[in-house]
Formats: sequence, structure tokens, C-alpha cells
Amino acid sequence: MTTLGIDLGTSNSLVAYWNEDKAVLIPNVFGDVLTPSVVGIDDNGEFLIGKIAKERLTTHPDKTAAVFKRFMGTEKNYYLGEHRFSATDLSSFVLKALKEDAEKFLGETCTEAVISVPAYFNNTQRKATVDAAFLAGLKVERLISEPTAAAIAYGIHEQNDTTIMVIDIGGGTFDVSILEMFDGVMQVIAIAGNNYLGGEDFTTVIIETFLNATGLKKERLTTKDFASLYRQAEDAKQVVSENGVGKIVLAENEFTLTVDQFEQISQPLILKLREPIIQALKDAQLKPADIEQIVLIGGATKMPIIKSFASKFLGKIPFMHINPDETVGLGAAVQAALKERHESLEEFILTDVCAHTLGVDSVRQISNSKYQEGVFTPIIERNTTIPVSQMKEFYTIYDNQNTVKLSVYQGESSNVKDNLKLGELEIKLPPNTNKDAKIETRFTYDKNGLLEILVKIVSTGEVKQLIIQKNPGVLSDSELKGQLEKLSDLKIHPRDRSENRLLLARADRIYQTSLGETRQYIEFLMLEFQKAIESQNEKSIQIQSKNLKEKLADLEGLGWD
Repeated sequence: MTTLGIDLGTSNSLVAYWNEDKAVLIPNVFGDVLTPSVVGIDDNGEFLIGKIAKERLTTHPDKTAAVFKRFMGTEKNYYLGEHRFSATDLSSFVLKALKEDAEKFLGETCTEAVISVPAYFNNTQRKATVDAAFLAGLKVERLISEPTAAAIAYGIHEQNDTTIMVIDIGGGTFDVSILEMFDGVMQVIAIAGNNYLGGEDFTTVIIETFLNATGLKKERLTTKDFASLYRQAEDAKQVVSENGVGKIVLAENEFTLTVDQFEQISQPLILKLREPIIQALKDAQLKPADIEQIVLIGGATKMPIIKSFASKFLGKIPFMHINPDETVGLGAAVQAALKERHESLEEFILTDVCAHTLGVDSVRQISNSKYQEGVFTPIIERNTTIPVSQMKEFYTIYDNQNTVKLSVYQGESSNVKDNLKLGELEIKLPPNTNKDAKIETRFTYDKNGLLEILVKIVSTGEVKQLIIQKNPGVLSDSELKGQLEKLSDLKIHPRDRSENRLLLARADRIYQTSLGETRQYIEFLMLEFQKAIESQNEKSIQIQSKNLKEKLADLEGLGWD
């Protein structure tokens, strides 16, 4: 059975598969590889998906919905006539249409898929994507981030020792990812983005400019008139990018949009693009000059102003030789083939990062008797390579405290109220518990989005467990148990791992046989390695481990052993 690669996009979606030695896009019933992410319902109550529904956006705006990907995982509802749907429901209709197109093309039933999501999607948005797939009759083998899929489509996994930035601007979302490829490992080292910035926003500024220029008021336009204005603004955006001049005509009002004017009104949006790029570079501890390749994907990147911005800001001409609309779908198909272990593909290791910081609700002591509540304490920082396991100690705040409530959050704000709550665990404490009783909390997070929280009451040794799945239903009970067994290996503190203990023992041996400045030098190297171990940051540990091995080898080569 073929595993499909699906790009579920804001404006357009597509499906692909691996055909012996390459990824192939699957055409829909109209022979197009792109299916508009638009859902409608006709006068007979029949659902319309894709091209037909998009045509009716102007004529039947009250029975048609688009751009719903932006609201995945939210409570926003869409009304198509008398029917009410969530963004998850509407996405499931698109996925079902793609599934049916694939089954007709391949001549077989397809039930498994690798589906791409924006790298900056949070757990709720990812879960909503999996739910949509389930409703469409698909089991998600893996969610792959769109920038990672794009890097695979460009064959970055076949290169070595390169650092790449993928800028993904679709209809409604914007992601930037920095990846490194070395020794057969493709590692995502930083991601950032804005789930509410994309090509739709450039359309909106054109609409606002038209309304200001003509004196028309949006609230006075009929639903059909506004739908017509939206369609013309979309066309003008494309035409001005290709031919230099776009035109909108509505209610005897004519408006011409020039390239210079479009660039001017788009500047606030261009400035918003800078922030996630700077954040990703900062998190990766890199400068623009350290980026060796830039890849632009997503339909909005076809606008010349985007390519020009990326070139000037990062100092390099971006790659765009694969159609930006098709890149992610092709990469998803390659990943699907890797899951199936096709012989024509050379295996490589793909690592990802935790997109958002994971932590708990805590209190902070301000004075001897005063505490601040609602403080977010991070345990796994954003852009930490996964899988990962990290532990933090907490303490009771008063004598005879009988319970501890552990509320788990995801986000970047220091205030928990501004972050996303994922779950909660209440732990009963033994009688007569004193103030400052230690409670160890360990977070273990894997690439499937499985977050396991273990809370240990040190005084009794009792351990409580909370499991939060990003993709409920993807793992069966037996698979979940197996995955938890794999995660148990991560719970060994880096300081207790055999390879790290051996390296420190070797360093100590050489230290004992050395004198003077050499001994001080070895002590410094050991201290740096121990700092990395205590940070529990795998990348830092790898770097310091390699450094310590090389320096010790140099010393042994000089006869210091």
C-alpha cells in the first residue's frame, strides 16, 4: 500500500507519492496538481472541493469557505448555508478529496500519509491536523514540518557539511527554519515564524489601499461585492508581480496598482518578515554570513518583493528552481518513501526541534512571606533537539502542604496565562510534609509529539506520570508502550552515561600524570565538558565531547600520557 505525501496548504493543497526513483505529483480530476483549499456547498446540499468551490467564492460567498488553515485548533466556526463547520472539518474535506484523487490515479486504496505542517504550529494545531486526517480516512504516519520537507525536496540530505535557511511563506503562515547537514544527519537547529502572516495579508493591504483610494466603505459593500473585490485584489497581486501593473474595477470605481505602490504598501509586512528570521539566527547563534544556502517556498515567495527582500537581508540569491507551490508536497513524498524504506533512497537521519518551550506553572518567592503566582518555568526550551529528556527540581512553599498541582504549558511568555495549557497533574503529598520538600519533575519529549511528565516526591520515592500526545490516536496502546520504553533510555542524566563517564575518566587519568600548565589546561577542558553535561543540551554535549577527545588525543600524542 502506497504511503502518500500531502501538503495541506492555506491556499492550495497537493498529494504526491514515490514512484521507483522519484517523487511524483498526483493530478486531481481536472488534471491539476494543485487543489485549492476551498470548500463549498451547492443548492442541493452537495459538497464542492477545490477548483469549483473557488469559482463560487465570488458568486456564493455565504456557502463557501477558504483560508481556514489559519484557524486550525481554534473554536472558530464557518457557516456554509445552514451547516456549521470547524477548520478541522473543512480540512478533512480537502484531505478526503486528495485521498480520492490518489486512489483513482494509483488504482489502490490509500490509508496512510505523511502530512506537512508549518514548523511553527503548536501542539493544538498539529493535533487538529491529525484529527482532520482521521476524519478523511487517513492514518498519519508522520507530521513533517514544511521547511524540512522542502529541504528534502531540494536534495539537501544528499549534501554534506552545509547550513541552509528555508523561508516558507504560504497563503496564511510564515516559517523560517535553519538546518544543518553533516555526516548523514539532517538536523533542524532553529525555527521561528508567524502563523498569522502570509500571502493573504498582501491581498488585504491591496484591498485597504483600494478602499482608501476610492472612498468606499467595506461595511457598505454587499457580500458579493466584497468577494469580487477580494478576487480582483488576488489577481492584481499576481499581475503586478508579473507585468508591473494591476487593475481593480468595482461599482464604477477603477484603481490601478503599480509595482512601486505595491512595494510601498507592503513595507509593514516586509518588516514583519524580519523578526522571525532574526529570532531563528539568534537561537541558532549564527549570523547571516553563516547561512550557505537559502530556499524560498510557498506561493507568496513568487512575489519579486519577497525574493528581493531575502537577497538583500541575507546577502545571497535564494534557490527557487523547484516550483514553490510544489516543493513541500514533493518532500513529503520523499519522507513517505523513507518510511517505507525504498531501496532507491539512501537512508539519512532526520532530527527535529521542539518548536515551543515546554514548562510548568510555578510560584516565585519575592520576599520571606510573599509569592508571585502564575510564573512560567521552562523545562525544555524552544529549538531543543528532540528526542530529549530534562529534569528540574521544585520545592513546596509551606509546612504541611498536602498537594502539588502541576500544570503543563507551552509558549514563550513568562506569564502562564499567555501560554497554551497542555495538561495538569495533581500530586498528593504525605502528611506532615515540611516546607522546601523536594519534587523532581522530568519532561521527556519525542519526535512524534509524545510528552511524558514524571513527578517524583523525593521523600517517599513515589512517582506520578502524565502523558500528553500531540497526535492522539496515531499510536496504539502497544505502540505507546513501546515508545515509552524507548524514551526510558533518555531519562539517564548525561553525566551518568557510560561514554561520558569514560571520557571524564580518561581525562582524569591524563590529568594525574601531568603537571603545571598542562594539568590546568586539562582541568579547564574537563570543566567545560561538565558544564555541557549539566546543561543537558545534547548538541553542546556533542560539541564539547568532540573537543575534549581531540585535545586529549593531542596531549597523548605529545607523550603526556
